[in-house]
Amino acid sequence: MEDHIPILLVMLGCIILSAYFSATETAFQSMNKTKVRAMAEKGNRRAALALRLAERYETLISTILIGNSIANVLLASLGTVLFMDQLGKDTGAAAAILVITLAVLLFGEITPKNIAENNPESCALFSAPIIRFFMVLLTPFSWLFGLWKKLLARIMRVEKDETMSQEELLLLVDEVEEGGTIDTDEGDLLRNVIEFTDLTAEDILTPRVNLEGIEKDMAPEEIAAQFARSPYSRLLVYDDDLDHIVGVLHQKAFYKYFHEPQGKLEDVLTPPLLIHKGEQIHDLLKVLQNHKSHMAIVVDDYGGTLGIVTMEDILEEIVGDIWDEHDEVVEDFQLLHEDEEGAVYRVDCSVNFEDFCEYFALEAQSDCVSVGGWIMEQLGRVPDPGDSFVFGHLTVAVTEIEERRIAFAEVIKHPLAEEDGTGTEEENE
Repeated sequence: MEDHIPILLVMLGCIILSAYFSATETAFQSMNKTKVRAMAEKGNRRAALALRLAERYETLISTILIGNSIANVLLASLGTVLFMDQLGKDTGAAAAILVITLAVLLFGEITPKNIAENNPESCALFSAPIIRFFMVLLTPFSWLFGLWKKLLARIMRVEKDETMSQEELLLLVDEVEEGGTIDTDEGDLLRNVIEFTDLTAEDILTPRVNLEGIEKDMAPEEIAAQFARSPYSRLLVYDDDLDHIVGVLHQKAFYKYFHEPQGKLEDVLTPPLLIHKGEQIHDLLKVLQNHKSHMAIVVDDYGGTLGIVTMEDILEEIVGDIWDEHDEVVEDFQLLHEDEEGAVYRVDCSVNFEDFCEYFALEAQSDCVSVGGWIMEQLGRVPDPGDSFVFGHLTVAVTEIEERRIAFAEVIKHPLAEEDGTGTEEENE
């Protein structure tokens, strides 16, 4: 038995190496680079080394795989020789397979990886100097392994794509939020930024029916009265109708003109910035910044005015609603009461249809931007107050109409209805 002590010691060393490589792989995959970077900035040399090694991730992984494979193969070979010498060929080979497999799984894979996953930063810092030594020692093998990877990629014509899709970025934010690194508000902010590029001017505009404007020939006293009634500091100035906007009048510029009249009203107007409804809002933000403008006029394919988009509208898509002391706070979804039929809500029909679907967990497809447009689409006409229909687990009833558009609707969310995503129209006139 004493003759086998060196072999047993080598086998023990192989198990330790296997455990080390497995733990190191998990540690570098799971470690929070932000935490490690913070430690490095405070002067922790091991943290700085771990970050440098993480930047050479392919070489690091190649070294770990090569070292782990060598340790496991050597362990299996020595174990087979030892067991066959003690138990014979057939019994020894079977015993070696069973014992070595269990030893590698338990002590070389499962246990060290579990420890490293629970303490990734500590394990990464501990293993950094040692794995750097192995990276230098196994450089020839890593180099050959890299050449083999390049050869396979060329033969199979594999092009490495390191870009992340929007869906992958959103999943990453969800994972980081679930891990507790960021809170819910920070997660919502990141999601808004990621989805920012999908939106167009048509998605966020203030519709034409909500615009306030004045005719270019209106008397100064009438303009002052309009500003006094309006909650806005800017008014559109048009010739004949809103399809012919000639400028934007700022309240400050008007009162300076009103008290010190020099020249014509047109001289204090800001030229209108016209954009197409399909303009991406991240491009529009740059356009507004370059023109030093707060507002853009959104036009349709025929040049007619659809609405306006302000700098505030764009920023709200990132940071959420921005309120000031003059804004009237209106809840998009106001819970009125709950009964046996379900929860009854009062819904502002100018709200975005996608937000409506998300709020009520509704599976529906529509080209309409607002809830009001979707309701008209379902009814197939301009509705009257009281018209209603059923769609999936919702009953939607029109309650208020303003200038031929739906202002508010009552929505009943039925808890026991099947959410099949299909709608049946039931109009009550």
